[in-house]
Amino acid sequence: MAIWRSAGWPCRDAIEIDLLAAGWATQAQTPEGHETIRLTDAGIRLLAESRQRNQRSLSAHDRLALRVAAHLAAAGRIVWRELSLRARVAAGDEAGAAAAAMADHALWQDDPPLAAASSAPAAPGAWRMARPDLFSVRNTTVEDYLQPMVHEIKVSRADLLSDLRHEAKRESYRWLSCETYYVFPAGVAQAQEIPETFGVLVLEGPIESGALVLERPAMHQPCKLPFAAWMALAKATPVRLDEEPAQHLLGGDAGVSPPGSSAAGSDA
Repeated sequence: MAIWRSAGWPCRDAIEIDLLAAGWATQAQTPEGHETIRLTDAGIRLLAESRQRNQRSLSAHDRLALRVAAHLAAAGRIVWRELSLRARVAAGDEAGAAAAAMADHALWQDDPPLAAASSAPAAPGAWRMARPDLFSVRNTTVEDYLQPMVHEIKVSRADLLSDLRHEAKRESYRWLSCETYYVFPAGVAQAQEIPETFGVLVLEGPIESGALVLERPAMHQPCKLPFAAWMALAKATPVRLDEEPAQHLLGGDAGVSPPGSSAAGSDA
């Protein structure tokens, strides 16, 4: 896939040697004398078969998550899947607090943050680890324009109702984002069943080709990412989509909206 995206520029790595030896790629030279690597017909067939196998192996939840991630990326957002982010909630959550403490220990080792090391009374609430299905920010260098968002993917009514019963979980999403959305196929639930602070995005039709319809925008609130969230983002890899245009990888803006353009959710 990297060769397919690269317009033929060689990487000079061991993988290219294996592909050339197997006949899945071939060397060529441009009229200007530049060496390039191109996929052969056999290599393109292999790539297509591999993608089809991967798509068949994905669950409905994963397929819908990738569909929404593509929707967000097309709106000019950087998207991460299943991040573990530390969030403060008002409701007590011993299991979440223990997970957050373990994350702190792994992150800070013998040099804990001042807030944790201080003997001053802690602020009301508890820390828990939040794991949103999709976490995204606008593609901008201006912090005030980031507008972090959470999108929770639910493909069954039972999964949705189970999530709605956990107030601390919902509160952690709100603490980490300006807007939080629930995304599910049509028929799973009605918008009025979701707490009004959360947005509702409904899939009408098949996962791969159906329309994502904004049933209700989320309630917007100001939010700036805490330092621990920045550390998590720095160590994680954003979602990479096969449909991303090659020009975008070269620094252009093909297929991607400007940083200040509308995004999914309230901007959908």
